[in-house]
Amino acid sequence: MKIILTQEVSGLGAPGDIVEVKNGYGRNYLLPQGFAIAWTKGAEKQVTLIKRARSAREIRDLGHANEVKGQLEGLKVSLKARAGDGGRLFGSVTPAEIVDAVKAAGGPVLDRRRLELPGHIKSTGSYPVRIKLHPEVTAKFDLNVVQG
Repeated sequence: MKIILTQEVSGLGAPGDIVEVKNGYGRNYLLPQGFAIAWTKGAEKQVTLIKRARSAREIRDLGHANEVKGQLEGLKVSLKARAGDGGRLFGSVTPAEIVDAVKAAGGPVLDRRRLELPGHIKSTGSYPVRIKLHPEVTAKFDLNVVQG
């Protein structure tokens, strides 16, 4: 089954990519979740619009990605979260909260879908966070979750 991705899907591609997937995966998961649209000649024309929107918010090139990596690795990112006894959080830290914390710490605006967390963050402490800025550039920074 040929589909056009509308969002980034790990291991499959980026928005605007035309990929071939198994029928069940496309019909039962990608299409209903809104991650893709069925491929047609008319839909292929929409690919240019999707790619134009992606390029507007994406890291421009390898040099820009390395510049953003340098900014991120020098940051002290701290996130206040409600916690109970022993530092256990009420809920967990979401990627959107991490992106907001990076922005509040003076860092660049990031795409939450590109964050790679070490697992669920459910207690206070320091956690390593990776973000894929470019296919060749991955930045790492420490997130300090404090009770607040």
